[in-house]
Amino acid sequence: MTTPEPSPIARRERLVGLLLLGIAFVLLVSSPTWFASDRGGVGVAQLVVAGLFAAIGAFLLRRAARG
Repeated sequence: MTTPEPSPIARRERLVGLLLLGIAFVLLVSSPTWFASDRGGVGVAQLVVAGLFAAIGAFLLRRAARG
């Protein structure tokens, strides 16, 4: 037996979710640079955007896995 093909929409949601999680990871890892250069406001904003991207990416991955 073969596994059924995921729908094109579910595949796209999975790929976009993974992309957003990757971007969130890069933003999270690079944020200490801003704090070290006394630009804490930019660092905080970058952490907020990273959290938002991670939440949306996780949502899309879970949604793609269900349907």
